[in-house]
Amino acid sequence: MLNVRARAPVRIDFAGGWTDVALFARTTPGAVVNATISMYSYATVSRQEEALPAASPGIRRNGNLTIYSADFDIFIEAEDIKKLEYDGQIDLIKAAVRRMELPSGFDITTRSNAPAGSGLGTSATMGVATLAALAQISAKHMLPHEVAELASDIERTELKIRGGKQDHYASALGGFSFMEFFGEEVRFANLPISSDVRLELQKNLVLCYTGKSRLSGDIHAHVVRAFEAGQRATCDSIDRLKQIAHEMKGALMAGDVGRFAELLSENWENQKRLHSSVTNKQIEKLFEIASDAGAIGGKACGAGGGGCLLFCAAPGREHLVRRALENAGAAVIDFDFTQQGLETWRT
Repeated sequence: MLNVRARAPVRIDFAGGWTDVALFARTTPGAVVNATISMYSYATVSRQEEALPAASPGIRRNGNLTIYSADFDIFIEAEDIKKLEYDGQIDLIKAAVRRMELPSGFDITTRSNAPAGSGLGTSATMGVATLAALAQISAKHMLPHEVAELASDIERTELKIRGGKQDHYASALGGFSFMEFFGEEVRFANLPISSDVRLELQKNLVLCYTGKSRLSGDIHAHVVRAFEAGQRATCDSIDRLKQIAHEMKGALMAGDVGRFAELLSENWENQKRLHSSVTNKQIEKLFEIASDAGAIGGKACGAGGGGCLLFCAAPGREHLVRRALENAGAAVIDFDFTQQGLETWRT
């Protein structure tokens, strides 16, 4: 019996976040630098004759379509995909099933090993992984960038979720990436980073979770309103974020880790100018603690407001930064950079 699995990695955005949103890339192109890391969203689609793991409780075998989210311990069953209603309960998975027109008689199980609301693009990676598994079991042949585009379209048009496209493309294609955005059009290139630079970043970067998830949609709404109102601080910061991404691309290709750290901090300062909700007292305190311990650069991941923070420690000081953040109550997350994006397989 056919049993299809897929996984897609989350990403750390280094520079240019926000400018992947079509609204901000209409007049001048947006630009983003990011890299995928070894934290994944998983999706399994199986025929109901295939037994699901014992950790998926309550799933029955009666010919209906079933969806189980291990992250939220949510189980949904429907006789027909048309009866899947958007009600705030794993709507992204429902939307993917409806768009791919999966018939009844299948079970879907999803999980992620990245914290919800982390700012690492977890929801986008879940959409990418789920769509890829659905495409495989439906014999619909899709390239990774096609999966990324469809996942983005479902979020923005079907579910009315505000956001850009960098998360979907990073997750699907993997590696260190430089992306440009021309309205809705995306141009993607893998950055030729030397192994020395990659390993130095791997050693010096410290990723931590604040313990508080954030609602990126709320922050996006604030920034969009400020941008459309022509508020100068917001508009100028969007323009500068685009330039920082280009400069960071150059710094990474040149192997200048010190400049990379400086640009992380400049990116963060411009993120904060977008709207006051991008930061808060807890985040500012963690930045102060990290800086005192030896961080020479840093930023919040994703939209900010909570989730994960990324710091670049001075050489030989990363253990001090890690210890200081842990003592302050933040959870340090170990990771490796990945070169591979979306993967699917059958069992």
